[in-house]
Amino acid sequence: MKKFIFLMAIAAVGLGACDRRPAPLKIDNSLTAEEIAAARLTPEVMWKMRRAGSSSLSPDGTRLLYAVTEYNMAENRGITTLWVEELATGECRALTDYASNNAAPQWSADGASVWFLSDRSGSMQVWRMKADGSQPEQITGSGNGEGIPEVEGFGVSPDGKHIWWVQTVRVAARRSADVHADLPRSKARIYDDLMARHWDYWDEGDHRHIFVAGLGDGLVTGGTDIIGADAAWDAPLAPYFDMTEIAWNHAGTMLAYTSKPLTGTAYAVSTDSDIFVYDLATGKTVNICKPLTGRKSECAGEAGEVRELPDEMPGYDKYPVWSPDDLHIAFRSMRRAGNESDKERLFVYDCRTAEMHDLTATFDYNAANVVWEDNRTLRFIAPIEATHQICRVQLPEAGAACGTSEVEVLTRGDHDINAFTMAGGRTVAEVCTISMATEFFDVAADGTLNRISEINKPVYDAVKMGEVQKRWVRTTDGKRMLTWVILPPDFDPTQKYPVLLYCQGGPQSVVSQFWSYRWNFQLMAAQGYIVVAPNRRGLPSFGQEWLDQISGDYSGQNIRDYLAAIDDVAREPWADRTRMGCVGASYGGYSVYFLAGCHEKRFKAFVSHCGIFDFDSMYGQTEELWFVNNDYGGPYWDAHNAVAQRSYANSPHKFAAKWDTPMLIITGEKDFRIPYTQSLEAFTAARVRGIPARLVEFEDEAHQVFKPQNSLVWNREFFGWLDKYVKQR
Repeated sequence: MKKFIFLMAIAAVGLGACDRRPAPLKIDNSLTAEEIAAARLTPEVMWKMRRAGSSSLSPDGTRLLYAVTEYNMAENRGITTLWVEELATGECRALTDYASNNAAPQWSADGASVWFLSDRSGSMQVWRMKADGSQPEQITGSGNGEGIPEVEGFGVSPDGKHIWWVQTVRVAARRSADVHADLPRSKARIYDDLMARHWDYWDEGDHRHIFVAGLGDGLVTGGTDIIGADAAWDAPLAPYFDMTEIAWNHAGTMLAYTSKPLTGTAYAVSTDSDIFVYDLATGKTVNICKPLTGRKSECAGEAGEVRELPDEMPGYDKYPVWSPDDLHIAFRSMRRAGNESDKERLFVYDCRTAEMHDLTATFDYNAANVVWEDNRTLRFIAPIEATHQICRVQLPEAGAACGTSEVEVLTRGDHDINAFTMAGGRTVAEVCTISMATEFFDVAADGTLNRISEINKPVYDAVKMGEVQKRWVRTTDGKRMLTWVILPPDFDPTQKYPVLLYCQGGPQSVVSQFWSYRWNFQLMAAQGYIVVAPNRRGLPSFGQEWLDQISGDYSGQNIRDYLAAIDDVAREPWADRTRMGCVGASYGGYSVYFLAGCHEKRFKAFVSHCGIFDFDSMYGQTEELWFVNNDYGGPYWDAHNAVAQRSYANSPHKFAAKWDTPMLIITGEKDFRIPYTQSLEAFTAARVRGIPARLVEFEDEAHQVFKPQNSLVWNREFFGWLDKYVKQR
């Protein structure tokens, strides 16, 4: 059992007038006697679990710094605290208390201090404290939290002399009160071009920009906006604003970042982001993804191809990472314009010659979470057969032919490695499985994983998890499809169980060994259901050909893959084919709507969360047009586009006349990716046709449900519907 030491007073020491925190949030993660006796995972138990993240090793590799988020259901909110584990002893110490939210912890270069974000002064700002949690000191902001934009992310240069941070900047007049100053109480937004809204927010003229300033004594209250005060675009990219898209070089003299300097309709139809390098000394910025005269790229094309760089790299280029000697920048690149799920290739840019090398030209999987092991060796995470593994690759020797960099897969097993950190000759990974939320594991030289944390041990000791089976199903076109089958706890093969077909969203997101607090397979199994989760066509980790199949063919082979998976499991003696349900979200919600019109009496009930129902209206309602242009083949009015016309001809709403099965429909009012009006259309169709249906609409959620009490409502409605129409004989 790990030792946990909580220093309740340290976060308040030295704050003085800056301490504007409320009373600490009360957290009680203990299970009740009834929950322990039941030994089952329930939504209430799941929300008592501690959620780990944002980990990093100290420079000497002896301590692990990480964040933990916990929730108070009655208060309907959570709190994030920062922790350190001494890896030699397993002792865990809290560096912050429950009176403020703290996030994004980062070690100083000497390991003596920790930089972090905290809202303890009234707004989220950058702070610094000693490595033991003492002497917290505010670095950015005014000290009273008033009139100062919140910091959304930051990074301190390795030499400790400079800092970058991200905050919002007003760059355009979108609100009517700004356009018509004499009407300050008016409530309108005014647009002349796309995108009026994105993901879950309306464009009101604000964008995230990167600021850089020197570090010295006292607060940092100013800085240089390196994106440009009038730039109407974001860095890092909307809508996720991932701070790992920004990176210092090791000398602390340059900053590499990701941006897409486009506006209006051009922005809405393009995925053309690039890597930019800002020089602190000169104030100049260079786009390394645009060609220079005479620049060649030995590995920019297909294997064996040597060519001049094209006029541009038209797809996503993101996540720059500097080599230890600052001579190279690694980044992830997608080749095809407008395809947000193209292969993520691992590119390396030579800062001396401007040459590009594709290190994964012959590797048929994506690259993510890139880390330099040394000046010539990189590690990264790749999705491989519905798992996520750490891989290694080296820079090619000078003059080597393209495609000679061989990728070595270091880790093995049925797990997801979601992130890893390296320091002091040690590697620690964030690992989860279908049966385990994120825990920390030491990664040995041979790739063996050894668990070093027990963040949710009380829950795992108290509840029983169901067996997870790895099943290869033969598809209708003769391919092999990996399907996870999760059995209920205390499974008895002599009994018959109700079965759920899980339809994945994305549409190009792998059904891996993920642990989800929204769509949790073990939670479904604990309610007595067998869960069938196929990696149908269109999902990563089985090669690019398998992944690409779905684009322009939503109603095709991937739908047949779903039916092949459920039919295969339904033949088992313990599967009750008279009690089967079908559930899914986003593209999975579309799948539910489409299958409702062609399932041939397989299913007793459907659940669709934020699903696409009407392709025609979806094209005009969604915001990132590159997505529907790529996945549908184009707009509905393009009569000469055969791919687009096939897509729109197979929109689920055109088959609603064949619906005959009860359906639960869930949506979020703030969802602008698949607007809630899609769900309203589907609900109207079901009820007008006399089909039992229920609409659950969350007024304060978007594409996913995040708030604690909303989640309990979601689960009660979800399982209540399935229990009523599927579980009952």
